[in-house]
Parts: sequence; structure tokens; C-alpha cells
Amino acid sequence: MKPIRLIPVVALAASALFASQAVLAYGAGDVFVRGGFAKSEPSSDNGELAGQDLSINDSNGFTFGAGYLFHDKVGIELNSSEKIEHDLALDGVGAGSIDRMPVNLLVNYYPLGGLDSKVQPYVGAGVNYTRFSGEPDGINADNSYGAAGQVGIDLAITDNLMLNGFANYAEVHSDVSAGGGETEIKVDPVTVGGGVTFRF
Repeated sequence: MKPIRLIPVVALAASALFASQAVLAYGAGDVFVRGGFAKSEPSSDNGELAGQDLSINDSNGFTFGAGYLFHDKVGIELNSSEKIEHDLALDGVGAGSIDRMPVNLLVNYYPLGGLDSKVQPYVGAGVNYTRFSGEPDGINADNSYGAAGQVGIDLAITDNLMLNGFANYAEVHSDVSAGGGETEIKVDPVTVGGGVTFRF
């Protein structure tokens, strides 16, 4: 998908902007918080609603999260974002918007954990909970549970401050009631973003 091509752009391009010689060694007991901005791109096949093809448009929003390493190479992370407003279209005609707020609980693996390095990549897998709100009149979307995964990278600026780039995927299916019927829609967003990580 298009966003995946952007995965490390923020973090890798930043290496040309900062001359810091700081290195980063993730270790057991580290606590971190993250914040940034991301673009979320739903699947191209969202299903049908009231007998019409449904399209859910891309959207942007602020992201945030926190984590803890219980081993040099393994930790947990809880992340989320502000409510992301997606415009909806039925058979190409605008049909209002819906708000989506995702929450991901992930176990992360840091292959360079415990080693001094300016760059610390990570991969994670876990579960996603998505809350829907602000549906158009006559439409009700149930909240969703599903699998989630992410890849990311931290680039050390100081011992405690890093630039962060990430991409994540979540399985988001919702039972939607409209026009007296019920159907399942698929959002399955890929979210790509960048920001900063603070380590304590």
C-alpha cells in the first residue's frame, strides 16, 4: 500500500538534519512515551451499506503512546490517537462522516536492545480495540476488536530524546446497522506516522 513506502522516511531523513553522536541502549526497566502525527489509510474494499458500495476515506490525526521494557529486547506498548474523522461515500456520493478511535496493546521486540546504537528498530504484535462514534443519522456502528501489528524505528538525538517513525496495521471489522438491515464493514487501516519518543 502507498503508506508503507513512507515508513522510515521521517526517522531516516532526520539523520541528515542532526549531527548528534548520541547513542541509545534500550534496556530492561526503561519507560517511554511517544507522540506524533500520522496518516491512516483504510482498506480499499470496505463492503456495502444499504445495498451500496461503501468507501471510507483517508484521514490524519495526532498519536500518542507509552511503553515499558521488561527485558532488553522485549517490552509492551499501549498506544492510541485522537478521534480520527473519516468521510464516507456510498456509490461515490458523500454520506457524512464517522469518528474512529483506536487503542492498540502490543508486545514489541527490539533486535538491538541492550546494544549501543543510534538507531533502534522494533516490531510489535497484539490486539486492537476501535470505538466508533459520530455516525450519520440512521447508521449505527459497533465497536471492534481485532489483531494489530507494527514496525518502527527510533533515532537517538540525546540519551533520552529520539525521533520516531512507525507504521501499523489493525484488523477493524464493524457490524453496522442501517435501513433496517445489518452488514459487516471492513476498515483494516494502515497508519503511517512520525514524531518523538522520550525515554525515562
